[in-house]
Amino acid sequence: MVAKVGFVNGCFDVLHIGHKRLFDFAKSKCDHLTVGIDSDERVKHFKGENRPINSEDVRAEMLSALMTVDEIVIFNSEESLKKIIKDLKPDIMVVGSDYLGKKVIGAEHAKKLIYFERIPGYSSSEIFEHSSDR
Repeated sequence: MVAKVGFVNGCFDVLHIGHKRLFDFAKSKCDHLTVGIDSDERVKHFKGENRPINSEDVRAEMLSALMTVDEIVIFNSEESLKKIIKDLKPDIMVVGSDYLGKKVIGAEHAKKLIYFERIPGYSSSEIFEHSSDR
């Protein structure tokens, strides 16, 4: 059975195959996929002064071009993320497998939490770290 509403969130600073496969997986579990993206301010706080590479507006535009993504929301704090999830009441919330055993913000407002097996070597941070090796 396919759930009605799904939710995924993250920085999604530079899109890569891991992101695409995450969205494909999440969309296979729902009819409507909402993607939450961290604001520029929030990315800078967590990832450092040189991030994000792409602004929140550019990231939102790129994500909205994907066939699997139905809606984009931008959040600036843990509280605003919780409110988005609480208001959305998703049937499923998909997070990376690196969150196994960790607190997932807003998970209490989703009917089901599903873990997506991350693809080794594909994270924006890893890509940036290795780009200086080229």
